[in-house]
Amino acid sequence: MTVWDDLVGQDRVVGQLRSAAVAARAVLAGDAVGGMTHAWLFTGPPGSGRSSAARAFAAALQCVSPDLALGGDPGCGYCDGCHTSRTGTHADVDVVGTELLSIGVKETRDLVRRAAMSPAGGRWQVIVLEDADRLTEGAGNVLLKAIEEPAPRTVWMLCAPSVEDALPTIRSRCRHVALCTPPVAAVADMLARRDGVDPAMAAYAARATAGHIDRARRLATDEQARQRRAEVLRLPQQLADIGGCMAAAQRLVDAAAADAKEITARLDARETEELRSALGATGPGGRLPSGTAGVVKELEGRQKKRATRTQRDSLDLALTDLAAFYRDVLAVQFGAQVALANEEMRPVLEGVARASAPEATLRRIEAILACRRAIDANVAPLLAVEAMALGLRAG
Repeated sequence: MTVWDDLVGQDRVVGQLRSAAVAARAVLAGDAVGGMTHAWLFTGPPGSGRSSAARAFAAALQCVSPDLALGGDPGCGYCDGCHTSRTGTHADVDVVGTELLSIGVKETRDLVRRAAMSPAGGRWQVIVLEDADRLTEGAGNVLLKAIEEPAPRTVWMLCAPSVEDALPTIRSRCRHVALCTPPVAAVADMLARRDGVDPAMAAYAARATAGHIDRARRLATDEQARQRRAEVLRLPQQLADIGGCMAAAQRLVDAAAADAKEITARLDARETEELRSALGATGPGGRLPSGTAGVVKELEGRQKKRATRTQRDSLDLALTDLAAFYRDVLAVQFGAQVALANEEMRPVLEGVARASAPEATLRRIEAILACRRAIDANVAPLLAVEAMALGLRAG
């Protein structure tokens, strides 16, 4: 199993990165060849695997397989360099994401200092920044200087949904790697083959999430996730009057909050206990040493910000499912011969399609997209969802 096996439906990208990894090996040998550069920008729609591609490339750069001496390609998947890179324990590979709404100047300066160090293993110092689109303007300017004046063996790998999500000055200095949404059939095959999911369930999850790998895996393996999705897709049938719209909006926001709490609760508890133990607290609920209250408060602040982002992400996921429902309605209205994300709901889709015109369906999709934009602009989630629900009813 090579490091490239998890890149589902990305054959062109795999070829591009394989060639770059071969070129990087030549650079280490002292040959002046093209194909390798110090800054990369991985883009692709959610679920395309842009972070997975960056991690795989990082592992290939650190590959120390004996087969390389015989002309083998970097990225074997089993040598120490590949294994430690993929498990997050390689001394020269840092994978950095954020659970908050943005990445600030302080965090970016810490990364820049780390990137300036010489690699411990003598190969490459690799920084994978998974959420480059969340850099603040100040943080982006700090990163720009590091990319303009890189250390000799440092490689930056930035991940963002699109090139427009990176500062123009940064993206102009990066080599672009564009990923696409993987085919539904390929995602279903991966779930069945690698995760042991029943083939029928794998096909349902891949179709329902339009090939989004992480969402498909969760949907296929989490009964509660399937129940929450079913509740979201009942919303179009709960908008008979204004009161129904308000109630449906409240349920949707509450469901997103509950989902976020479930995701973060265990992580918060573990972080808090680890911090208390590190500070010398004796046992659960034990008294903390004096002067440590500020550290605990800082952790609580980060956890609160993470909860906010997680709730927004859960709500955005629900809105994405809702948009897919109306996309299916539009496909039925036009008689388009395309696969429906919600094929199991065809009778419901056909009923909604008969009761309205395609123009109304387009307005409903626009109402959902407007809600997503409003939440992204920090409008209170409940207000944004209530406005959307009224827009769905008006059609």
